[in-house]
Amino acid sequence: MTINLKEDERLDDLQVNGYEIIQHPGKFCFGMDAVLLSNFARVKKGENALDLGTGTGIIPILLTAKTEGERFVGLEIQDESVDMARRSVIHNHLGNRVEIVNGDIKEASSIFGAASFDVITTNPPYMIGQHGIANASDMKAIARHEVLCTLDDILRESAKILRPGGRFYMVHRPFRLAEILSKMVQVGIEPKRMRMVHPFIEKEPNMVLIEGKRGGNSRMTVERPLIVYREQGVYSEELLGEYGLK
Repeated sequence: MTINLKEDERLDDLQVNGYEIIQHPGKFCFGMDAVLLSNFARVKKGENALDLGTGTGIIPILLTAKTEGERFVGLEIQDESVDMARRSVIHNHLGNRVEIVNGDIKEASSIFGAASFDVITTNPPYMIGQHGIANASDMKAIARHEVLCTLDDILRESAKILRPGGRFYMVHRPFRLAEILSKMVQVGIEPKRMRMVHPFIEKEPNMVLIEGKRGGNSRMTVERPLIVYREQGVYSEELLGEYGLK
């Protein structure tokens, strides 16, 4: 299927099911964190999943290929990202499984209603505040810094939207781990599973994958670390497996 790309847009191969995604390299493109989150998240047959801050729709699109979930919704506040995400959904013939909604994470529970999803995924802004941002309306700044929403907003709304026993999946930075875990518990999402991601085996982790359960018991499993590179420029065998390239 041919698709009309706008100026400076490109079509990237997602290496699964023949899917492709529209991106704008001058604004913001998805990274490895989104791909790893889509592998870490579990969406069972018949379940409905919501991706908060979906950007150009990468996580819902990947989850249709990697899980047996029934319905996937992406919530995104930036109009330009919403437009790209919706066109990618159409391009991949996923309109019967994926919906992109234009809206604010801070109002998510009002948009979708309480206890309306089995699973929530999110790859939120990692950096606190707006320090060092030249333009707070820039798409890259919004994706990386807590300009339009905070960790508190995401956890508060997720706790409302998840059904009892529903699962929450997030990728974030380890330097905020203590804050993340304590705030999850405060809103009633119990941390259940965690995995650290290291760029090299001798380096500190630079990502953390977390699963929580609404109303779960207090017990968490820490999985073995994922090492991204075997050596400079060479992905590890495990990482290639995560990407589905083996």
